[in-house]
Amino acid sequence: MKKLIFGILLCICSQVQAQNGAGDRLFWLKHLDQLSAPVLRSLAHDSLRINLPAIISKRSDNPTTRKEVAYLEAFARTLCGIAPWLNLEGGSAYEQQLRQKYRDYALKSVSNAVNPKAKDYMTFEKGGQPLVDASFLAIAFVRCPWLWEHLDANTKQQVITAFLATRNIKPVFSNWILFSGMIEAFFCQYGYPWDVVRVEYCFRQFEQWYVGDGVYSDGSQYHWDYYNSYVIHPYLNQILASVSTKSSTFNGFAAKLKARSERYAMIQERLINSDGSFPATGRSIVYRGAAFHHLADLAYKHALPKHLSPAQVRCALTAVLKKTTESPSTFQNGWLTIGLYGSQDDLADVYNNTGSLYLCSVILLPLGLPETDPFWQNPAEKWTSLKIWTGENVLGDHAED
Repeated sequence: MKKLIFGILLCICSQVQAQNGAGDRLFWLKHLDQLSAPVLRSLAHDSLRINLPAIISKRSDNPTTRKEVAYLEAFARTLCGIAPWLNLEGGSAYEQQLRQKYRDYALKSVSNAVNPKAKDYMTFEKGGQPLVDASFLAIAFVRCPWLWEHLDANTKQQVITAFLATRNIKPVFSNWILFSGMIEAFFCQYGYPWDVVRVEYCFRQFEQWYVGDGVYSDGSQYHWDYYNSYVIHPYLNQILASVSTKSSTFNGFAAKLKARSERYAMIQERLINSDGSFPATGRSIVYRGAAFHHLADLAYKHALPKHLSPAQVRCALTAVLKKTTESPSTFQNGWLTIGLYGSQDDLADVYNNTGSLYLCSVILLPLGLPETDPFWQNPAEKWTSLKIWTGENVLGDHAED
């Protein structure tokens, strides 16, 4: 049995070494197309409410509300992951053609989402969930200035109206305070009046919730889940980057955030097993590859710690992407199913629905780097788990603090 396992690992290793960055990028692009097409094509044609199978958790806490918010969830979460790629220029003829298609879809989708006369008009103020997904839409605009700049004046105003409506939603005392902060960061980045207190609250409170070794508690109690990656690290880093363009008020947090972000990226990379699987712990595990939002974000921003090479991270994330999509039951009639490895609806939390699942798009952030970037250009490298489980000598891991 040991020989068999070792042989499988060697086979995986040889496949990694044979795979070049161009092949990886093409695989990522095809996944982007498969993932995004049903959502953005439907919304662009004002038919998302008709086409989206608004399946909810069997243990849903509020079935009626969860179905209603599914449309904004699917749209905003898809867009926030592909936004850097939409903002990019150039690439192969295939990639340019694909990008133009999705730019057209995105512009029409935003218009329909905020237009009260559209069939797919979305709510931004009923209940609490709209605050969450308004923030994902806000970070999409932050990550893709091209999209914001190409919206017509009326649509821009309707977006602003929608975002302002979320100020009436009281965030849960958890990572939710970052959702309010991100919307204010959007206002700041694009020159609109913004609430500095909501941003200040994010940094002050998460300083209180820092538990050490690159990890924050999500609220007053620590939970072993992936929310440091789903939301906390990417949001803190992006809020700081956006507001720092207009104010130096929060620059004092920069050095701490950098050190903590780099440490958590090291942890994230080591969580990826030699076959691309990872520990299925904590809530929201059905967000699949979004568990590595933070690692993908630092790769996209050229902010990886020095001990993680871009090609190493590319290969690790590619392995995650393949593992979380290889099951034939991952998609049904083109739409994501609830699960981590295919359809596994018992993994759903009370708030999950079909739309929630599209946060997995954030693993695609490095597609915002051109094909000439070292992330894509450099030869394939083994990631830490693959090195260890094929017998390589690897430096031990140590806490940051």
